[in-house]
Amino acid sequence: MKHTVKEVAKASGVSVRTLHYYDEIGLLTPHRDEANGYRYYGEEELLRLQQILFFRELDFPLEDIRSLLGSDSFDRIGALEEHKRLLALRAERLRTLMNTIDQTIGRLKGERTMNRDELYEGFDQSKQKQYEREIIQRYGKQAEKHIEESRERMKTWTKEDYDRVNGEYAELNRRMTSVLESGLAPDSPEAQQVVEDHFGVVSRFYTPSREMYAGLGDLYTDHPDFRKLYDAFHPRLADYWRDAMKAYAASRLS
Repeated sequence: MKHTVKEVAKASGVSVRTLHYYDEIGLLTPHRDEANGYRYYGEEELLRLQQILFFRELDFPLEDIRSLLGSDSFDRIGALEEHKRLLALRAERLRTLMNTIDQTIGRLKGERTMNRDELYEGFDQSKQKQYEREIIQRYGKQAEKHIEESRERMKTWTKEDYDRVNGEYAELNRRMTSVLESGLAPDSPEAQQVVEDHFGVVSRFYTPSREMYAGLGDLYTDHPDFRKLYDAFHPRLADYWRDAMKAYAASRLS
């Protein structure tokens, strides 16, 4: 069976533009009809796209997916079994989070009490520990000191405190996206004002030095989880944040 780009896009939920991009980077290459030159996908390409989507669901970067699928040792059945295992773990965590939501609603209605640990059941603590390890590996003892400082400051935080900070970060990203789309440079007064407000939020966790704050901008571009977060606002936002933060660190921090 031959499937056109539009047919595959409709079936998979992947846009035509994204399928073209996968073709450009050699991740998913369709066949060419010799008679009319149109691109089409066969059974093998449909299965490969499914693998790509499973890997993307698990937050794998595209470059890693291409390397894995291109490996001579790639085992499609084994990969599917591993996808199933990881998705089952994610499903279990989501069930726990839904239970935490129900219990929190009960608490807010005055129908039950919750201790501090129960407020955060289901949140990915292992991911936080992974970030901390990577930051320490990247920046050494100085980063370890800041992480300890952050833990100390946050130990009395409530869920409302976490929600407030997350909302502030989202608003900062919306503001910075607006500055970026206006065509202003990262070191413009408008961009630097957003960075100054961002520095204020970061400083609630720890007091960053010039090197650490500039390094945080590098982390936004280098780490796939952060890159994915900023890409949701604008595909150039992570790079723009990095450049703006470096400019701020160089001119305002010691």
